[in-house]
Amino acid sequence: MLKMPVLEIFSDYILPWCYYITGRVEQLKSEFEIGIQWIAFPLHPETPPQGRTLEVLFAGRNINIPQMLDHMKQVARELGLPFGDREKTYNSRLAQELAKWAEQKKKGDAFHDAVFKAYFVDGLNIADVNILADIAESVGLDGGESQDIMAGRIFKEAVDTDWARAYECGVTAVPTFSMNGRTLVGAQQYNALANFMRQNNIN
Repeated sequence: MLKMPVLEIFSDYILPWCYYITGRVEQLKSEFEIGIQWIAFPLHPETPPQGRTLEVLFAGRNINIPQMLDHMKQVARELGLPFGDREKTYNSRLAQELAKWAEQKKKGDAFHDAVFKAYFVDGLNIADVNILADIAESVGLDGGESQDIMAGRIFKEAVDTDWARAYECGVTAVPTFSMNGRTLVGAQQYNALANFMRQNNIN
């Protein structure tokens, strides 16, 4: 049996552009015979568990936050994705670790989507173990077991490996798509992603 080619996607839950490509990734999977491997990326690993306000995150960058959020919502509407109001950014590390467990349980795709929704639609703190346990339960995973996974940091090494791979590959922006040594950076339009597949001889 031939092994299905895998498209690696370096991503972090707290970046809207990573959320925006979720629908396009589903479309890719329907058109091409590929597997998807999400690679965890450390966008703002210094963020404390209680989060930081967007004002603090963007301090000194001359960014109009209400205007930026309005633009983010408009892009989401154009993509048919929900997008709510939020005032803070949160640390995604525990969510990334729990995602590795969800993938092992064959619930990875559903968990990824649910974390994006929790963060970008509901504005929830995805560093909170109780919220993450609720997200796990919402996709059919055991909430109690998820708590144990997080408490024991069972998948810490798996995420450490992803972060190290990102550095080794020179990934500095997400989403980054990688296959056969080729990379494509940014929230690309679907046609660009489809052409990337064809460049990798994927039909």
